[in-house]
Amino acid sequence: MATLDYIVMGVFALLIFGIGLTFTRVGNKNGQAFFEAGGETPWWINGLSLFISYFSAGTFVVWGSIAYKNGLVANVIQTTMAASGLIVTIFIAARWKRTGVATAAEYMGKRFGSREKQFYTFLTLLLSLFTTAGVLYPVGKMVEVASGLPLNLCIAIIGLIIVLYTAAGGLWAVLVTDVVQFVILTAAVLIVIPAAIGDIGGIHNLFKKAPQGFFDPVNEEYNLGFMLAFVVYQTFYIGGNWSYVQRYTSVDKPLSARKVAGLFTGLYVLCPIVWMLPPMIYRIINPNLHGLESENAYMMLIHRVMPAGLIGLVLAGMVSATSSKANTTINMVATVFAQDIYKNLMRPSAHDKEIIRVARFFTLVFGAATIGVAIWIPSAGGIVEVVLSTASIAGGALFAPMIWSLFSKRQTGFSVVTATVLALLINLFFKTISPDLLNLKLSRAIETVLGMGIPVVVLGLFEFWFAIRNQIAPGAIAMSEISETIRRQPDPAVHLAAQQQNNFGVTVIAVSICLVGAGIIALGLFASKFAFTVITVGGIILLFGIIIALAAVRQREMMLLKTSQRA
Repeated sequence: MATLDYIVMGVFALLIFGIGLTFTRVGNKNGQAFFEAGGETPWWINGLSLFISYFSAGTFVVWGSIAYKNGLVANVIQTTMAASGLIVTIFIAARWKRTGVATAAEYMGKRFGSREKQFYTFLTLLLSLFTTAGVLYPVGKMVEVASGLPLNLCIAIIGLIIVLYTAAGGLWAVLVTDVVQFVILTAAVLIVIPAAIGDIGGIHNLFKKAPQGFFDPVNEEYNLGFMLAFVVYQTFYIGGNWSYVQRYTSVDKPLSARKVAGLFTGLYVLCPIVWMLPPMIYRIINPNLHGLESENAYMMLIHRVMPAGLIGLVLAGMVSATSSKANTTINMVATVFAQDIYKNLMRPSAHDKEIIRVARFFTLVFGAATIGVAIWIPSAGGIVEVVLSTASIAGGALFAPMIWSLFSKRQTGFSVVTATVLALLINLFFKTISPDLLNLKLSRAIETVLGMGIPVVVLGLFEFWFAIRNQIAPGAIAMSEISETIRRQPDPAVHLAAQQQNNFGVTVIAVSICLVGAGIIALGLFASKFAFTVITVGGIILLFGIIIALAAVRQREMMLLKTSQRA
C-alpha cells in the first residue's frame, strides 16, 4: 500500500476510536447507559447495528473464500440468513422485548435459576472467545494482504483498537460505530464493484469465463440439506445469540424490536449478490489460488483495481465492518461478566461506577485472550473450518433451548441443560474423536443437520413429557408476572433520560457521517482513477449526514419544548 492508504486508514481508525471516547461521558453516568444504551434506542440504529455485526463475521474472508471457489453457492448461503431473519422478525424479536429483561443472561436467571444462568454464562463466554477470534483473524488477514505486515502484528493492532473503544463507551459506542462502519463499507463496495467489472471487460465475461458449475446454487459440500439446516442454525443464532438479544431488548417496545429484525432481513435480501461479486470476479482474473490462499481473494482484487488512497478507503470499510462483530461480542461478554458474575456473585453491593470499571477491565482481559485465539486459527485448519465447525458444534446446543423457552412454559432448567450437554457431547465426539477412532468423518451437511437436530429432538421429547403431565415451569410463571409489571409501570424520568441519550447518539452519528462523506470527497479530488464515482458516493453520504443532523436538531427542539411545558 502507498503512504496515502495508511493515512486514510489511520484517519478512519481515529474517527471510530473518537466515537468511543465521546460516549465515555454518557456511559459513565449509570449502568443503564453503558450496558443498555438507555433502553430506548431508535430501531433503525439497532437494525443497522445488527446487520453490520452479523454481516461482518468473516464475510470478506469466509464467504469470500467460498465465493471464489464455489461461486453462487456463497450467495445462496448468505440468502439463508434473510430467511432466518424473516422468521426472527415474525416470531422471536418482539418476544424478547416482552420479557422485560436487558440481557439474555438476565433472562436465563429469571426463567430457569441462578445455576442454569451460570452454566450458560460460562459456555457463552467460551463460545464468544472463539467467535470473536474468528472475526479478528479475517481483519488481520485483510490488513496483512494489503500492507505486507506480519499477520500476528495486524491481529494485535486491530484487536487493541477494538477493545479500547468498546471499553470506553459501552453499548452506545458499539451502536454508533456500527452505523458509521455500515456507511464506510457501503461506500467502499460501491466504488470497488464498478472497477472490478471494468477490469474483466464487463459483467458478461463473468458468465462467459466462469468454470463449469460456478453458478449452481448448491454443490456436493454445500447441498440442500446443508442450506436447510443452516436456516435453522441462523434462526437460533440471530434470535438467540446473547450479543444480538441486546438489539431487541434495548429498543422502546416490541414493535420496534420487530422492526430491528425486519431491517436486518431486508438488507440481507438485497446485499449478498453485491458483496460476493468481487471474489467471484477475481476467480476469472486469477483462477490459481489454492487451499487457504482463497481467503485472500477479496483483497487481491482490491490491490489490482484500486489506486492509492482508495485501497485505504476500501480496506477501512472492510476492517470497520468486520470489526463490528468483535465489538458487539466484546461488549456483551463485558456486560455479562460485570452484571451477572461480578455483581450478582462476587459484590452484590457494588455501585454502578464500580461495575462499569469492572466491565472495562474485563473487556481488556477478554480482548487479550481473543487476540491469542485469533493467532492460533491457522493451526486449526483456517477460518472457514473454524467458523462452520463452531456453528455446527455449539450454535444449536446453546441457542436452541433459549429460543424454545420463549414459546414454551414447560421447559425447565434440567431439560434445557440436558439438551445442551447431549448436543455438545455428541457433536464434539463426531468432530474430534470419530474421525480417528472410527475412521468416520461427517460431511459438512450432516455435521450441520446433527448440530441443529439433536437439541431440537431432545427439547421436543421433554415438551411432550411435560405436556402429558400438564406441567408448567415455575420460572415461566414468574417471567409472565415480571413482564406484566414492567408494562404497567413506565418511568417518565427514565424515558426522558433515554430520549436525551438517543438525541446525543443520533447527533454523533450525523457528525461522523458528514466527516466520512467529506473525507471521501477529498479522496476523490486526488484520485487518479474513478474520481467521479468517488466524489458522487462521498456527496451522497455527506447529504445523508446533513439530513440526519437536521432531524436531530428538530428532535432536540421538541424535547426542550416538552420539558418547558412540564415545568
